[in-house]
Amino acid sequence: MANARPKYLNLFQIRQPVPAVVSILHRISGAVLFLFLWLFLKGLDRSLASPESFADVKALLGHPLAKLVTLGLVWAYLHHTFAGLRHLGLDLRLGIDLPKARASAFAVLVLSLGLTLVIAALLW
Repeated sequence: MANARPKYLNLFQIRQPVPAVVSILHRISGAVLFLFLWLFLKGLDRSLASPESFADVKALLGHPLAKLVTLGLVWAYLHHTFAGLRHLGLDLRLGIDLPKARASAFAVLVLSLGLTLVIAALLW
């Protein structure tokens, strides 16, 4: 055979460009936010029911595992917001040339991770 192609594609061996990584993480963060929406609404409902249930929710969120999950959701929210704004700009034909697209993708990563670290410092 002259054209021996692989029969599978291993996505972990391919180095994706930064805009592709941001786009993939945008989809993942949106799915995570959607899947955890019920938990947020349940906690909000419970915290507003009475002062005792508010204290229960506050104590639950004081647990290190709950803080870690909350921190993950904070990152998902921040990344999804910044990546959504970036995609909106691209839809408006702002920053569509390659250097600006790479810079804006890198900015999304830096902003979302940086603000998540700032919020983590405030949580702990």
